[in-house]
Amino acid sequence: MAVRSTAAPPTPWSRSLAEAQIHETAFVHPFSNIIGDVRIGANVIIAPGTSIRADEGTPFYIGENTNIQDGVVIHGLEQGRVVGDDNQEYSVWVGKNSSLTHMALIHGPAYVGENSFIGFRSTVFNAKVGAGCIVMMHALVKDVEVPPGKYVPSGAIITNQKQADRLPDVQPQDKDFAHHVIGINQALRTGYLCAADSKCIAPLRNDDVKSYTSNQFKGLERSSEVASNSLGADTIEQVRYLLEQGYKIGTEHVDQRRFRTGSWTSCQPLEARSVGDAVRALESCLADHSGEYVRLFGIDPKGKRRVLETIIQRPDGVVATGATNFKAPATSTNGSYSSNGNGYSNGASSGRISAETIDQIRQLLAGGYKIGTEHVDERRFRTGSWNSCTPINATSTNEVVSALEECIDNHQGEYVRLIGIDPKAKRRVLESIVQRPNGQAAPSSSGSSQRTVANAPASSATATATRLSSEVVDQIKQIIGGGYKLSIEHVDQRRFRIGSWSSTGPISATSEREAIAAVEAALSEFAGEYVRIIGIEPKAKRRVLESIIQRP
Repeated sequence: MAVRSTAAPPTPWSRSLAEAQIHETAFVHPFSNIIGDVRIGANVIIAPGTSIRADEGTPFYIGENTNIQDGVVIHGLEQGRVVGDDNQEYSVWVGKNSSLTHMALIHGPAYVGENSFIGFRSTVFNAKVGAGCIVMMHALVKDVEVPPGKYVPSGAIITNQKQADRLPDVQPQDKDFAHHVIGINQALRTGYLCAADSKCIAPLRNDDVKSYTSNQFKGLERSSEVASNSLGADTIEQVRYLLEQGYKIGTEHVDQRRFRTGSWTSCQPLEARSVGDAVRALESCLADHSGEYVRLFGIDPKGKRRVLETIIQRPDGVVATGATNFKAPATSTNGSYSSNGNGYSNGASSGRISAETIDQIRQLLAGGYKIGTEHVDERRFRTGSWNSCTPINATSTNEVVSALEECIDNHQGEYVRLIGIDPKAKRRVLESIVQRPNGQAAPSSSGSSQRTVANAPASSATATATRLSSEVVDQIKQIIGGGYKLSIEHVDQRRFRIGSWSSTGPISATSEREAIAAVEAALSEFAGEYVRIIGIEPKAKRRVLESIIQRP
């Protein structure tokens, strides 16, 4: 196989004329360019159209099992180095089992840790991305160190360390997606190597000819059998990958009622030594539990941990067949899961809890905060006499959502709010109303309702005929009346996921009317953005309230 690889060009800063070192099991497509001291490990796949140039910054390292997809560019500046996992200096280090997907740009000095995923058209420059991170599409990571296991949303711009430190943790379904990409690309590597080898490809062509002419389709017999038993090709490829990696395979099932609580039950143990055995065991589990959710997972026998969980059947009988398995889409029957990777969908808990609230729960748990719930009737709401619901001792989003739903069910006709608590500082970091007396779930943080207060008396509702709700007006009154300072922050949709809020500064208001007018002016100025009000205790210089009052 011809590989387009050349020595580094002689330059004032380097005359080494170093050439790439490519492991014999790696696949480098002839339509890719590799220049200079590039060290490529075992089982790497480098797809067509990639450019890996160690002609300025040098050397580069690409770890085993990593896939470099179409159009990826890897380059480095003359100055600046990172320390690789072998404690040597590199211009670019890419750890093992990582994925650099289509059109990504890795520009040194740059470090990408093992088991990481860099999404389409994303850029990593003068930065370190820790092990197990997932950077989604069209993101920029520059001049920062992203801690291990963090999730960078699509379109995010991470250019200061504070932003990097506040990123949410990678969720299990995100890890599943990255594992899936690795598996697919390893299959591609095998296929590319075979296609480039006449000894490998000739028997396959002969089999295809025989199958076609004899009308027996022997080459497709296995696929036809699987298709008739409702298992997709991607699921079979996933099984093959798990077995090749030495993982054990397990299956679990759960009915629709217990799906929300995550009470999965194991199917019969799967002791398969071949793909065919595993497929037959999977089909048996699907048949035994039709009308239920069934999922497939891999088990690392050394670390005794799960490396993959993929739902392969849903109650409507649809069997997942592609990459969407790794972020289970919403079902019309219970609205339990979403394809956005947040775990729950927009319609989670039958409309009682919004997607924004669920996202807040995820962020609180990822930040190490504790979560509580409180309730209050309409009469006591004005005085702020909230009562706690049952304490929540949960570590997963599902468990917290279930506890929150229980509080809502037990206190119909009342206000219910979600609390985030910093366990170290023993202070609240979030108060978000999720239910109001009319039974409707709040779509956002406390006071976020955009209802217009119509026909309200001018004395009590200075926000008459404005965009502020009575709850927001009450909050502003409590802030001003309590001697706290009032401030406003705003953020657009793209930056909302990473928490990059911008402040308008403290509001210099001497009366409630002036404060309300300033808040209304901010809503008009930042139409189409998230806007929240902040209450600040001037002596302790800490926040006593954060409440989103407008959404895009």
